[in-house]
Amino acid sequence: MTRNQHDRPHPHPHEEHPHPHPHPHPHDDHGSGDHGHGHGPGHDDHGHEHGTGFMAKVKEIFVPHSHDSADKVDSELEASQEGMRCLKLSFGFLMLTAAIQTVIVFYTNSVALLGDTLHNYADALTAVPLAIAFLVGRRVATRAYTYGYGRAEDLAGIIVVVLIAASAAYAGYEAIQRFMNPGEVRHLGVLAVAGVVGFLGNELVAKYRIRTGRRIGSAALVADGLHARTDGFTSLAVVFSAAGAWLGYPIADPIIGLLITVAILFVLKDAAREVYRRLMDAVDPALVDQAENVIRSTPGVVDVTDVRLRWHGHKLLAEARITVDSTSSLIEAHHLSHQVEHDLVHGVRRLSTATIHAEPLAHDADLAHDLVSHHD
Repeated sequence: MTRNQHDRPHPHPHEEHPHPHPHPHPHDDHGSGDHGHGHGPGHDDHGHEHGTGFMAKVKEIFVPHSHDSADKVDSELEASQEGMRCLKLSFGFLMLTAAIQTVIVFYTNSVALLGDTLHNYADALTAVPLAIAFLVGRRVATRAYTYGYGRAEDLAGIIVVVLIAASAAYAGYEAIQRFMNPGEVRHLGVLAVAGVVGFLGNELVAKYRIRTGRRIGSAALVADGLHARTDGFTSLAVVFSAAGAWLGYPIADPIIGLLITVAILFVLKDAAREVYRRLMDAVDPALVDQAENVIRSTPGVVDVTDVRLRWHGHKLLAEARITVDSTSSLIEAHHLSHQVEHDLVHGVRRLSTATIHAEPLAHDADLAHDLVSHHD
């Protein structure tokens, strides 16, 4: 019996109850949020360990820990609205940062600051494809796009990854140019202030985008936050460039530029992997374990197999096979399928739809399985 949450003609009585108990998660400091409304047995050990030591902390600066591309929110519409709000605010803040730097460019005659300023303008404009994706993702499903338009956000994530790659290429090019043609700048103190302004502006936007992206389940927004973070550290290169020139070592500018390029490449790798996993329908195995635990804990379920999860925009879709008692009537099995879906929607955060196939015990289901076994 295959059924979908939106097929039933009457609301399920359990769905009228609001979810009354929040579940704090120990990783909230990283913006990851919690995995869901309930954790199954043994879920406290997430199947991996957090790194420790200096290198782990450095990696955490660039790629905040998360158990999946995102870890909180209940409503897809609410998530889209929050994402749009994040994009609008971060766009405005980055444009203000770039405008301040533009004034200082003319005052200091710094080519390095000019490149950083243009870079910040470009970073602000990455909000445009993401905003379009959020708007497109709200469109209602059609006969052609039966699952809706949620994957538009993943396409925007590809654009963001390309922009990060372009940032790395541009930073590397500028660093090499500095080796060949060292530039003389004026007002080093003002130049250093401009670099700090660029760093602080980008870092604030990065934190906001990454936290919001983790919370609403947007891999593209997280990738864009990582992009803003790389731009912030690129801005710091301007500060070190000014310091090097003040100390009489103009060669410091291109050296630092190359180091920043390497840092951007590491961020590019992580952002590309995150978007790739989303495009390939990858989920955290802990979420699959959690879904199985929720189903097994539903009274009447004898066994569960073939649990599948996939992301679609901000929401998770699920499929599963449950084994029921062979003496159960069609109505009872149908009701149990509804109950399993209800428990999944309320037990796994951001899971919005579950298609549950109920079947009898194995020795009673062999004949039915033979009808489709040759397709496997």
